[in-house]
Amino acid sequence: MNTRPRHDFNTDAEPAAGPLRVCAYLRVSTGRQAESDLSLPDQRKQIAAFCVARGWNLVLEFVEPGASATDDNRPEFQKMIERATDGDRPFDVILVHSYSRFFRDSFGLEMYVRKLAKAGVRLISITQELGDDPAQVMMRQVIALFDEYQSRELGKHVLRAMKENARQGFWNGSPVPLGYRAEEVEKRGARIKKRLVIDPVEAETIKLVFRLYLHGDGKSGPIGMKEIVKRLNERGYRTRRNARFGVGTIHKILTNTVYVGEWVFNRKHSNTGREKPANEHISIEVPAIIERTGFDAVQATLKSRDPRVTPPRVISGPILLTGLAVCATCNGSMVLRTGTSKNGTVHRYYTCSTCSRKGKTACKGRSIPMERLHTMVVDELSAQLFTSERLTAVLASLSARRASR
Repeated sequence: MNTRPRHDFNTDAEPAAGPLRVCAYLRVSTGRQAESDLSLPDQRKQIAAFCVARGWNLVLEFVEPGASATDDNRPEFQKMIERATDGDRPFDVILVHSYSRFFRDSFGLEMYVRKLAKAGVRLISITQELGDDPAQVMMRQVIALFDEYQSRELGKHVLRAMKENARQGFWNGSPVPLGYRAEEVEKRGARIKKRLVIDPVEAETIKLVFRLYLHGDGKSGPIGMKEIVKRLNERGYRTRRNARFGVGTIHKILTNTVYVGEWVFNRKHSNTGREKPANEHISIEVPAIIERTGFDAVQATLKSRDPRVTPPRVISGPILLTGLAVCATCNGSMVLRTGTSKNGTVHRYYTCSTCSRKGKTACKGRSIPMERLHTMVVDELSAQLFTSERLTAVLASLSARRASR
């Protein structure tokens, strides 16, 4: 949710005289809480009453729906810190319901408290009011340590419950792979249990991707991932988020074991993305879309085409404008491509990378011979830099420096 000013406030460099200007920070941990829980309205109501009782002005509000406080990877939190440390000093106090709403990591809490203090901004909890003397600072640190411990313990219990849920074959609520949908199968109290079932329409897209990569379209041999991307986008196929396909998306499809009926839960650490030991993985059987023999054949082909196994073709010689030239239509980078004429002559040219990766539905594409573009750029630079007046000035400067030595 965006910042929402409540009252006008003075934006001079020095804090305004009179009542303290307050910024409220409201947070809940999950999107489900943000949609149905009463926590956010209650936090807002209590903070407003706290300000009224003390005669403080509530001037800004930042709301973080569905974000963990174990780290600072929170968009609204970062916006608030940026405003707090701006030179215009828009508020004097950040008000939270409890310190756990601000941070659930003791080191992170203290780091940001000190950063705010340098900018002349205090952090105050309406339910844990503490001063700045050493004893109360120590108490705040103890509270932060307890919040951190409680968060980690809660995380362990949640993960244990999710593991058991997965062992029973139920979906844990992560994004559903293309080709499937999560279907409600039973209800246990207020909890709805879901399992993966095949989506007939999307499953045809998955089968098409594997068929093109392994066998082609019947008119040619196997088709590479870039060509598959072009064909899907040109024919109007879209991802679950209604976006065009890319090479990365196709690679994830071709390597995902869920399509042969093996969904693996607890494969990676949620914070770091690192792979967990194999003995911590939980394999769950789901309906298969692709046969195992075809999937294994695709994996063998991918391995044989891995650059670490088969080095890609390298074009020697300097490429003058790599990273500099961009397509005027889509602003994508221009990359080097080659073509061979009937007499065997190799031609080099710059072409739009967006068109190359995603096809003409993403960008109509622009191409220009490499030598022609190099000549145009070099000639223009020469005309701009090597004028007689500029050369005269440079030579005069060099002559003067030589004489002084």
